[in-house]
Amino acid sequence: MKNKQILWRGEMTTKASLFRKGLAYLSSGISWLMIFLILPGLLFVGVSFATRGDHGELLWKFTMENYERLAGFSLFGWTPDYLIILWRSVEVAFVTTLVSVILSYPLSFFIASRPAKSRYVWLTLVIVPFWTNMVIRTYAWFYLLSPELPLAKLAIALGFIPEGTPLYPNAIAVYLGMVSVFLPFVTLPLYSSVEKLDWSLVEAAQDLYSSKFRVFTQAILPQTSPGLSVGIILTFVPAMGTFVVPDLLGGAKYMLVGNLIQQQFGSSRDWPFGAAVSLGLMVLTMISLQIYSRKGKEIEIL
Repeated sequence: MKNKQILWRGEMTTKASLFRKGLAYLSSGISWLMIFLILPGLLFVGVSFATRGDHGELLWKFTMENYERLAGFSLFGWTPDYLIILWRSVEVAFVTTLVSVILSYPLSFFIASRPAKSRYVWLTLVIVPFWTNMVIRTYAWFYLLSPELPLAKLAIALGFIPEGTPLYPNAIAVYLGMVSVFLPFVTLPLYSSVEKLDWSLVEAAQDLYSSKFRVFTQAILPQTSPGLSVGIILTFVPAMGTFVVPDLLGGAKYMLVGNLIQQQFGSSRDWPFGAAVSLGLMVLTMISLQIYSRKGKEIEIL
């Protein structure tokens, strides 16, 4: 019975033969994942339980000290500093994603409403930032927020900042830089859904005297949810771990988890603690995506 012949795509074969063929087809992909993802991940987990030597060297001595330190426990008692950094990272990623979504919807509808010839010109303008390094784009905000330009002059006139002071480093500068970096990651996949929108459903909702809010939630949002979900994931996940923008525009006082990880693997040379922080970031990201997947399904049902 085990060698029973079956017909598969016009060829007589057995289940065992099909299994071997499928395994052969998948072997290259599985090997790639094992070598470049699973094995480095397991090594990273092992490093997080190691110990840092007096001179920054890695000592393979099992300890939970790195995770206790991440939770705020030390020889001097408990402090919430690292937990605040983790929470601030989630907050910045959430606000960046939310603002990017709010800006991307009208931008996507605007591009989709353009004539076919000019539509690609507008899409090119959205893609243009990808042609420039993130560091250069972030440095550009130094000039845009300088005291000589209108944004800072307006803030000075309103009494928000003293004369001759730039609009950085602060939280507002960080959010401006983050949104400018990640806005295309939401706009492009969202536009692909908006372009395929079935306008007859929108017109039917309007004919039934639905409010603008209900037209959006009942007729537009369900149709654009595939592109929206991709955009949210592509924005939220990297925004959780970015360190260039907050480091340059936020200064030393506005540290996110990405800056903390960069410090541990850089100047501090504390690889075990850096690995523990990185794994904590991964857990936070997975929890956030799980919450979003559940809430996203509830929104679609509504």
